[in-house]
Parts: sequence; structure tokens; C-alpha cells
Amino acid sequence: MKIGIMTRDGNGWCSTQLRKALDKKNVTPICFSYRQIIGRINYTPEASVNKIDILQDLDALITRPIGRGSLEEIIFRMNLLHKLERSGLLIINPPLAIERSVDKYCSLTLFQEHNIPVPRTAVTESHDEALKCFHELGEDVIVKPVFGSRGVGATRITDPDIAARVFRTITFHHGVLYLQEFIPHKNSDIRAFVIGDRVIASMHRIAKNWKTNVSLGAKPVSLNLPTELESLAVKAAKVIGCKVTGVDIMEGPEGPVIIEINSQPGWRGLQSVTKTVIADEIISYILSELKA
Repeated sequence: MKIGIMTRDGNGWCSTQLRKALDKKNVTPICFSYRQIIGRINYTPEASVNKIDILQDLDALITRPIGRGSLEEIIFRMNLLHKLERSGLLIINPPLAIERSVDKYCSLTLFQEHNIPVPRTAVTESHDEALKCFHELGEDVIVKPVFGSRGVGATRITDPDIAARVFRTITFHHGVLYLQEFIPHKNSDIRAFVIGDRVIASMHRIAKNWKTNVSLGAKPVSLNLPTELESLAVKAAKVIGCKVTGVDIMEGPEGPVIIEINSQPGWRGLQSVTKTVIADEIISYILSELKA
């Protein structure tokens, strides 16, 4: 049996953990990047990397972060994943789930439609309309890229003059304005790691400022997640269609809200505070899906 790991860095920490977990199960890991793949139409092999026929030689495919790229590159990568899935290859996570989760507007609208609590959020292409929303949201907002992760590019704005300048700058560069109300959260939030229909590990992320990303210096602290928050995280994952995901929950004054969901999560910080071997759990889940 062979399982592919689509990754920019086959020697990266998460990819290495996955390779070790596959070795334990006597499964051969095959690491490659999107740039190495050839997709063919009307002749075979329909998708290959080096001398490997992806559809014939691989039993499943794990997608790690897609990475930066032009619009053409990203669209091609996603269309390629859709093609492989239509041809019967098990992909974790499914391409539709990746598309939904990477788009913050899309994922939050789906959460709201399924009665999952989320922060008040406004999205627009107009700097004038964004300024109106800034006032609607209490003049204390987080401005984020619609597509982005790890807190990169997110900023907190409380001054109307600064808001006007930032909004004009973003629209000048043809960006979309994504404004989210600031929720007091004592500089901490929760990451719940969901596999299938259960949370296999979770942690508090405690920071020195409002950004709680471990990649930006937040400290991971072990957490036994309450049942109601576990159910909330699992429901969020199912709404998006993620099989393996990191769900970010913030506990605000009016109760918990889902901030966002990551369809290609890292887990190095979480692994440091849990006895559960997360890579082993991911591989065991994939093998169980192949047997189903």
C-alpha cells in the first residue's frame, strides 16, 4: 500500500510525523509537491508525478498546505484535486472542504446557516462601506485577509482615521475588506483537533497580546475540552466537510464562537501538550476509511 503526501517540504515536521506513522503501519509514504504533478487529458496516465501514476499507484492522498501561488496555479491545483477525487482517490481533506475553509467568508456563512455561533463580521469591496461597518461593529475590529492563516496580515483597529486609511489602502490594491468585531478573550483561545467525528486533542493557546497563534509565540497549554465545545468543534468540521481539521474557538463574554477552521492544520504545538500521537491518529483514520 502507498499513500501520497502532497507537501511543499517532505522533511518538514508534520510531513516527517506522517511518514513515521505510515512506516509503523507498513505503508509506503510518497512525498511530492503540486509543481511536480502532470495532469493529462485524453491520454494516460491522467495524473502522474515522476514515474508514479497517482490514480493507479496510490491508495490515498494527504494534502498539506497548498502554499502561495498565482490565481492560475491555485485554481489548477484545486481542479486537479477535484479530478483525482472524482476518479475515486481518497483525499484528506476533500478539495471542497479545502475551498470552503480557506475562504473565511464562505466558512463563516456556512456556520451561521447551521446555527454555529460566530463573531459579527462584515465583508465588502468598498472602503466607504467598510467604514460604516467599522462603526456598526463598535469601532473595535480585526481586519483580516479573506484568504490567510497564522495571523499574518491581521490587524486590530480602534481609530476611525486609521480605519479610513487602512481601508483605502486595501481597496487600492484590489483587496477585499473583511472586518470582524473584536471579542475580549483574555489573550487566549482554543484549538480543537478533529478527526472524523471526534476531538482527539485540544489546547488553550495563551499569548501576550490578542493574536493567539502558536507560530507567533503563543504558549500551548493542555486542555480537556468540555463536551459542549467538543460537539461544537465536530459540528463545525462536518459543516465544512473536513475529515481532519483544526477548529479555533474563542470564549467571549457572550459564550463561545468559532473564529475559523483550518483544513490543513499543523500540530507541532498541540503535540507538545498531549500524549495522543496525532500523526498516528490521522493515519489510522485514513486506513479505516479505505476499508469502509
